[in-house]
Amino acid sequence: MSRRVVVTGMGMVTPLGLNVEDSWSGIKAGKSGVGPITLFDTTDYLVKIAAELKGFDAAQYMPAKEVRRRDRYQHLVVAAGKQAVESSGIEVTDANRHRIGTIIGSSVGGVGAYWEQAQILIETKDPRRISPFGIPMLMVNGGSDLISIEYGTTGTSATPISACATGADCIGMAFDLIRAGRLDAAFAGCGDAPIIPIGIAAFDRVGACSRENDDPEHAIRPFDKTRPGLVFSEGAGVLVIEELEFAKARGATILAELVGFASTSDAYHVTAPQPEGIGASNAIQYALDDAHLNPTDVHYINAHGTGTSLNDAMETRAVKRVFGDYAYKVPMSSTKSMTGHGMGATAALEAAFAVLAIRDNVAPPTINLNVPDPECDLDYVPNVAREMPISCVMSNSFGFGGHNVSLIFKSFSG
Repeated sequence: MSRRVVVTGMGMVTPLGLNVEDSWSGIKAGKSGVGPITLFDTTDYLVKIAAELKGFDAAQYMPAKEVRRRDRYQHLVVAAGKQAVESSGIEVTDANRHRIGTIIGSSVGGVGAYWEQAQILIETKDPRRISPFGIPMLMVNGGSDLISIEYGTTGTSATPISACATGADCIGMAFDLIRAGRLDAAFAGCGDAPIIPIGIAAFDRVGACSRENDDPEHAIRPFDKTRPGLVFSEGAGVLVIEELEFAKARGATILAELVGFASTSDAYHVTAPQPEGIGASNAIQYALDDAHLNPTDVHYINAHGTGTSLNDAMETRAVKRVFGDYAYKVPMSSTKSMTGHGMGATAALEAAFAVLAIRDNVAPPTINLNVPDPECDLDYVPNVAREMPISCVMSNSFGFGGHNVSLIFKSFSG
């Protein structure tokens, strides 16, 4: 029999707040984190809005010298990771460090540092001007390594990458390693800081971005008939997950139990989802099978819900394929309507929101949902959070390239 796995700590930095409770308060209040881009000059750009962090100071989590030597996404991972470890109360010791892992990813890694260093080389044509810390800055595994070094964990350290599903895959991989007995605990999650000129320009050229610059707070509208596309964001989320007996032995506070995980591939297209949601529905079904649950056992679904035409319609079809008539009865909402789309990091944030939905018995809203779409006809909790009994939540994440991940959390008992 596989070992039970529980969540004992969480940390996050988001456009709605620089910790778990502030971010969650913004979610419950239906607050938008979208505004004008300030991280670079958007004069010549068609997209001028994003969901940036407000007031974030990496020096609160890292020495000033180290801040200068690291990419912004690594700053965010360290902040979320330290919050998660502190909230869990876990202590890494000589006796347990080899049984604790760091499974922390990033969908794009140090693209900000790469962009800056490339500009220096292009402008000066002098390779000696490149920073000697350029490689550590851009390493996609840098975030996981920093957390491992910070706490001295010597168990598995890994950095899965699966586009916008990365954070969920990291949590799922950690879950599997603990269930299989290879680890007793793990720090799992993801961070991304993609709001840079090349990131905005490239995603806009794919046709994925909202250009509604004059009304940032309403520029992302998941499942709405008038949805214009996604809005970039940045952030990080990290969970501390542990084998149940390991957590109980140290008197940990258990926030929820992680009971199901599945990861599939569309094998269809490098950017577009499989239209009928076959790969996504497989992930949903396999996660239910993994958890030994029926669709009717799920009380709320945190949707991927990007606000793009193709993704929202596909996700609706995928849920219907698995949930049948019950699809019309289970609330499903997109917290990206408030946080924006932080690439792989958002998948980790949404896993944390799933746990918080169980804790507070609140289904978060999908804000800006005002015009019904015949293709998207489920209960998306429009505009206002809903208080209701919630003891089982599914969190879905679907990424470019056809990556599909479903996680299932339950309230802890026993």
